[in-house]
Parts: sequence; structure tokens; C-alpha cells
Amino acid sequence: MNQREIKALISLLDDEDHEVSQHVEGKILSLGGNVIPFLETEWEESFNPIVQRKIEELIHELQLSIMIERLQAWKNGGALDLLEGMWIISTYHYPDLSMEKLRTSIEQLYYDIWIQFQEEMNAVDQIKRINSIFFGVMNFAANTKNFHSPSNSMINVVLESRRGNPITLCVIYLLIARKLGMPVYGVNLPNLFVLTYKNDKTQFYINVFNRGIIFSKTDIDHYIAQLNIKSKEIFYQPCTNLEIVQRVLRNLILSYEKTSEQEKIREIEKILKSTLDDMPDL
Repeated sequence: MNQREIKALISLLDDEDHEVSQHVEGKILSLGGNVIPFLETEWEESFNPIVQRKIEELIHELQLSIMIERLQAWKNGGALDLLEGMWIISTYHYPDLSMEKLRTSIEQLYYDIWIQFQEEMNAVDQIKRINSIFFGVMNFAANTKNFHSPSNSMINVVLESRRGNPITLCVIYLLIARKLGMPVYGVNLPNLFVLTYKNDKTQFYINVFNRGIIFSKTDIDHYIAQLNIKSKEIFYQPCTNLEIVQRVLRNLILSYEKTSEQEKIREIEKILKSTLDDMPDL
């Protein structure tokens, strides 16, 4: 469809006949994400609040579809780039967010640590060196005041504010450590996300939410016992990039449950469902 035809369609959004307006909305959605710039232009030129609201809803629905398509493509491609997965999640709130801007931010953090990094150090000392810079000079810290804020799951916001929840702080820390060539991975503990340093000879754990404190398998044993739940192998071993992104989405659902934002809960559940192979309809 050309711009004139799209304009004509949009003019029918406030048609008094509900069937007509619904048909028009369906037709616009069928055009896909390429129609968003036309909708934005029409929103700016419209003086009809009803039409503007409907355009906003259509743009949001189209952006949600784009996000789900990106996430499925990322998953089907092997979920290799964790930063890309986190970027896709952030586009839920920030649809125009630049992936390259995020990559540049991580590169800068990596460089600032790399210039003070010594590869000949042992693993524990390397982590302590990262901690001193990450939590010291760079001023990253736990967002304990607004722990359940959805912003804590948006990597762009955490990179800017230097405050986040356990998993987003862990992701930023992990991305830097990986660029330094370190065998650092995420670990899915109940109620807490941590990192593990693991190679053929050494394994220990890092609590990024608690300023990078180093702990052992025995500490995890005690933690699980305190929670009074059955121990599982996943509480001790590295998880995948896909599992990290799925946990971020579950955190977002929890955030919106705290504020009773039912529509957002449904949308994030839909996004999460698109990443799962065998999940019943939500």
C-alpha cells in the first residue's frame, strides 16, 4: 500500500461502525512494522484524540510483534550473543534503542578494566581486581531502594544509572569478564542470580549483587538448606544465554505484578512464551 492508501485507512480508525474500525485496525496490523513511520506521522498531524490513542495502541502492538520476532530469531540462531538478547528485552520500553550504543558502552567498560588487568594473576585475584574497579571507580551497585522496578531489567538503564537487580548487574559483569577471556557464566539460584568462574581446575561463585563477594559450593549448600528446598544440579552449574533472558522476563512479570499492571503482565507472558518450546497456553 502507498502512503495515500495508508492515510485513508487511518482516517477510518474513528469510524462509528465498530466493525469497520476493527477491520481497519486489523488491516493496518497486517502491514507489519514498516507501517510504523507512517503511523507516527499521522499521529503528529492528527488533532483527534481518539485517533491518536488508537494509533498509539497500533504502534505498540506492532513493536511488540517485532520484539517477539527478534527474540525468536535470536533463540533459533542459538542465542549466541547475550547482549543482543538483553537489547531485545529493553526494546519493550525503548523501541528505538540502538544495539550499537549498548555494545559501545560495554566495550568502554571492558577497556577501562582491561588497562588495569593482569592475565598472570590467579583467578580469585582477577575477580578481586574487576570488583575493585566495577564497584569502586565505575560505581555499579545493587538497586535496593527500587528493587522491583522494571527499569532494573533494562540493561540500557542499568548501564546509565549504574544501579540494577542481581541478574542485570551479573550480565554486565559477565560480558566484561568474557571479553577479558575469563570462563565466567551465569547460575540460576532460587531467588538470586549469581556467576560462577569455572574451568577444568577451578570453580567458585561470585555474588555481583553483594559487590562481587566470592563464595563456594558449600555456601550454596547452606543457602539451599535455609530455603528448605531440594538441591538441584542447576543451582551449581552454568546456565545458557536463553535461560538468562527467560529469567529476566520472569523478573519483569514479577515487577508488573507488584504494580498490578495486568496488560503488561500479559504482554511479557506472551514474550516469554515465545522463547519456550513446551509451555501451555498462558
